[in-house]
Amino acid sequence: MSSVSEIAGLQTSKYANIGGLAILIFDYCITFQDEVKLTWSRPWDITRIIFTISRYLPFVGIALTAHAALHVSGPCPPNLEENIIHIVSIVAAEGLLLLRTWAFWERSKKLLIGLLIYAAVTITAAVVVNRNPTPLIPGTEPTGCFFEASRNGAVVYSILAIYECVILFLTAYKRFHDYKDFRSSIVTTIYCDGMIYILCIITITVTNVIVGIAFPIAYSDMFDTLQIVIHSVLASRILFRLRSSNDRTYETPLPLTLDNIQYHQPSHSQETGAESEV
Repeated sequence: MSSVSEIAGLQTSKYANIGGLAILIFDYCITFQDEVKLTWSRPWDITRIIFTISRYLPFVGIALTAHAALHVSGPCPPNLEENIIHIVSIVAAEGLLLLRTWAFWERSKKLLIGLLIYAAVTITAAVVVNRNPTPLIPGTEPTGCFFEASRNGAVVYSILAIYECVILFLTAYKRFHDYKDFRSSIVTTIYCDGMIYILCIITITVTNVIVGIAFPIAYSDMFDTLQIVIHSVLASRILFRLRSSNDRTYETPLPLTLDNIQYHQPSHSQETGAESEV
């Protein structure tokens, strides 16, 4: 039989994951109007495809996590599909951040190739580390399963945190190196939103690292759902804010995609904004 503290930890993890699902649904409801206005009329380019994956796939992954958390009898359900969906959801959200960073760096081909290679290495390393995830552990209690995972998750989150720190550094470096005295609503939106939102994403990632290393194993899955929720919610808001800022810049709104943003270095005689290709 498990100790009282372990049972309390398992229940806390379950409630936290159900709470993450509630947050995702609430955010979807309050941002649905922005999605309709700022994305539905856009062409199905790479940005919209990645956005759709990061926006809607988390509902499937989190629903599977919620099912596992509420499972009360019978054999422990497999979690391979859940892990795959979680990884794809996070990769899609990180893909939006990558495109935003690439746009901020004036669509540099060298940077894009470097980020794609680094992202591929990061994903491969995360999959290798987590290639044998610990399933839900069969127990002797009436619940039938323990909602726990292996401590390999802390290593996976550490790899993800390093990647996110690289994105944060690239954003800050470009802002203070090339756009220090550059006043543009789009540049300001990309930089400020990027810094704030990426810091929030890094915070939840580091939190999962700490939980995986220092907390009892019963809490190992406590922020599993919240990790995906934060990625999906904030990555979507970055896109919404960027397109909203672009629409306010012009009298006639122009279709903006992260792929098509072009920046021009400011001259000493005038300040210029970001241009968008139709």
